[in-house]
Amino acid sequence: MDSSALELDAVKFAKSAVLNDQKGKYNEAVFYYKEAAQALIYAGMAGSKLENIQDKISEYLDRVEALHTAVQAQSIDPLKSKHQLDLERAYFLVTQAFDDDEKGNVEEAIELYTQAVELCIETANETSDQTLQLKLKQLARQALDRAEGLKDALAKPAAKDRPASAKPSNPVRTFQPLGPDFSLQDKPQPVRPVQSCEPQGQKYTYEEIEVLRKTSKINGIEYVPFMSVDLKERFAFPMPFSDKCGKLALSPKQKAIFSRWVRPDEISNNPIMIFTVSSFSIKQTVVSDCSFVASLAISAAYERRYNKKLITSIIYPQNKKGQPEYNPCGKYMVKLHINGVPRKVIIDDYLPVDHNGELLCSYSSNKNELWVSLIEKAYMKVMGGYDFPGSNSNIDLHALTGWIPERIAMHSDNQAFSKDDTFRMLYQRFHKGHVLITTATGVMTEEEGERWGLVPTHAYAVLDVREYKGLRFLQLKNPWSHLRWKGRFSERDEKSWTTELLKYLNFDPKTAQKFDNGVFWITWEDLCQYYDVIYLSWSPALFKESSCIHRMTLLLTESSSPWLCTRQMERRSTTQVYSGCKFNFSKIPTPYTHYKRSNGQWKGHSAGGCGNYKETYKHNPIYQFQLEKPGPLLIELRGSRQYSVGFEVITVSTVGEPGPSGFQKKSSGDYRCGFCYMEVDFVPAGVYNIIPTTFLPNQEGPFFLDFNSTTPLRVSQLQ
Repeated sequence: MDSSALELDAVKFAKSAVLNDQKGKYNEAVFYYKEAAQALIYAGMAGSKLENIQDKISEYLDRVEALHTAVQAQSIDPLKSKHQLDLERAYFLVTQAFDDDEKGNVEEAIELYTQAVELCIETANETSDQTLQLKLKQLARQALDRAEGLKDALAKPAAKDRPASAKPSNPVRTFQPLGPDFSLQDKPQPVRPVQSCEPQGQKYTYEEIEVLRKTSKINGIEYVPFMSVDLKERFAFPMPFSDKCGKLALSPKQKAIFSRWVRPDEISNNPIMIFTVSSFSIKQTVVSDCSFVASLAISAAYERRYNKKLITSIIYPQNKKGQPEYNPCGKYMVKLHINGVPRKVIIDDYLPVDHNGELLCSYSSNKNELWVSLIEKAYMKVMGGYDFPGSNSNIDLHALTGWIPERIAMHSDNQAFSKDDTFRMLYQRFHKGHVLITTATGVMTEEEGERWGLVPTHAYAVLDVREYKGLRFLQLKNPWSHLRWKGRFSERDEKSWTTELLKYLNFDPKTAQKFDNGVFWITWEDLCQYYDVIYLSWSPALFKESSCIHRMTLLLTESSSPWLCTRQMERRSTTQVYSGCKFNFSKIPTPYTHYKRSNGQWKGHSAGGCGNYKETYKHNPIYQFQLEKPGPLLIELRGSRQYSVGFEVITVSTVGEPGPSGFQKKSSGDYRCGFCYMEVDFVPAGVYNIIPTTFLPNQEGPFFLDFNSTTPLRVSQLQ
């Protein structure tokens, strides 16, 4: 996004902040002051020439600090009554009926108009508020008139030259559903423009449909692919919608302080879906989904910066402008990329709160905004509940955006990792809008985490990548929205910063010290030292024009899906291949035939661990096999996915001279979860021992997993 657009954002937020400040709505004022400050910070990064920009940022943040006391002492505005909420639902029923009316869906429109009329009459008879009664009767009259008009049009005999199924001739598109003066508030509401076209859903072949029939059930619930027909999903009901699947399972931390499930209108007097898509307003709570919240933050930051609808395009219902809207009937649909295809996830708007009425899920710092909580709820529903064990940002970013995932390990074991090349790639691709980036820390002690202001095995969103006179920086956000880096170039580091660098990064340490929003700068070198992995999601548009020639082999194992952590999946899976150019994907015939099986269980004391455990290593089982002729060899070891396994092959004897291809001992390499293999191009004929091992001794197995037998080991030789 260019600096002028960001400047306009800052003006808009600042005006809203001042207006709410003057009205005594301090919670709202604090939110808008923060957003105005962040917009100015981004404008400065984008090259804004505004004078005294840093003074304005400080002014807004000073006011935020001053308002904190007032916010805590402020009494909460009274929530809307049941009858006011009934009016909102009736209003939504009529607007949805009007949408069907425009599209020629006459029967659906009549049903919605009729339900609105019934709800209005029932509520008008219950309430003694005369103003409310007047609005209800006015709305009922308009809905009834239109419903009767449609019924009359349907009842007219069709002309001979017109099919019986033709739409009524009434000028539907000129109808104003609520009249120019009607409003739930006291000012006119604009009639939304008509959308000229609808996006089309993906089409599937017969074979793909058959696969989807078997693989769409996740944690006992079917999630069907998102199709164009889903754009006609019904969202309006006389009574608030409740998910037939019930409430989501809570995590132990949630259960410890849980009070009840609430709808947004029970904790906010003005719930909205989205005011502004901002990464800075997202707050994670007790749900262990830091990688998902980081992914949500970086997707929001991308949408804000490049005006590409990564977030606002996946939430329904939407208005005619394609913007998600609050539904007083409580039903929402979120489109997520799960198991290879976009799928629709239906949820209600029940959210968990503690005894103080505070949300026990991720939320926006603008307490009226719902998009953060509802997108998280949809994802947690697919994952089996809020008692989510965690995932990684490759999985989460792909679910949110459908972008192509990549993982870069930065630890010392990854010999292919180059600091310079990786940073150059991140810098170039980030600023071209080609990639979304998150990063995660590895295992560290509590003392290390406290010393450096880092959370062990925790995901962070990457908001910016910068370089200045040989210094390389990344701007990170902790999903907790607090707890920042304490090392070099932190806000309290007085030695490292220079005036020129502060100006280049548009960073003011004194301003940053006033409130901890979890956002900080860290050098690339420190990130490589204290973080373990970088997760990338590449825009599919990046690969449209590329060309390449590669031949690759994909090895599939019987384990949980790489894209989804589920607890009740059947042993079926689909394969999705990403490529930067056109490709052929086919099954290759294996040159190997099954040579020998070694049956038996392998667990408990017979699992002696790797060679580092000399006392127990000898307890590992030994399987012996004989090769009648020399040639290629494939050995596979299968086990439970939760255990790391490996093996060694030791030569007992060979027929004749072993030659240059002979060996005394060969290893399967690094320990891998649930499956490992070794393929050797040429092995002399002879007798060999295989010693299967787990990484740790005495792990309870069983350490076998085969499709048709309890066989931990398979040896195959060329036919």
